[in-house]
Amino acid sequence: MTTLLHSLRLVVLAVLLAGSGLAFAGNQKEEAMADSVRIALSRSLSDSAPPKARFTDIRERIQYLYWMGEMSERLKKKLPDVQVRMEFLETAWYEARRSGLDPGLVLGLIQVESAFRKYALSPVGAHGYMQVMPFWTRIIGDNDRRKLFNMQTNLRFGCAILRHYIDMEQGDLYLALGRYNGSRGRPEYPNAVLAAWRKWEYRSI
Repeated sequence: MTTLLHSLRLVVLAVLLAGSGLAFAGNQKEEAMADSVRIALSRSLSDSAPPKARFTDIRERIQYLYWMGEMSERLKKKLPDVQVRMEFLETAWYEARRSGLDPGLVLGLIQVESAFRKYALSPVGAHGYMQVMPFWTRIIGDNDRRKLFNMQTNLRFGCAILRHYIDMEQGDLYLALGRYNGSRGRPEYPNAVLAAWRKWEYRSI
């Protein structure tokens, strides 16, 4: 019973944090990385194509437009400028799908990490929407940490890093999220992101 109560308290705390606007500061840890992994990650960032969705199936395009409309309405309070909001959602969807991630998961992570603040800067130096640690620009980028405040660069790095951690953890999202936040094995951050993800879930029509 004590264990159950403790688990319930953690879930309630995660839900409250996810909806409160408070953000967990990102703190990915620099770790030894095989050259093959580093090169693959670096290549995953190198595509200079603009984040424009491309569809061969009209039904997929219609679903995408419905998704954009619904997410725009949900995000209106956080990003009141229509153009900024639509560019953000277009980029978030593109980068999430490009990395094999659910766009709702990425939006939930951004909510928890930065509360949708483009220029968020954590006490440990994590940058932007997805709170990317600057050492990543040295390992797989061009060593220009200032670019982490660019929307597409930040989202591309964040999605690529999360995909890398999911692969490292052999598909275990809970552990991958903990690794993303530098708190692997602790429940608070994964629970907060998973609770936020539910807010951004989209049921296709």
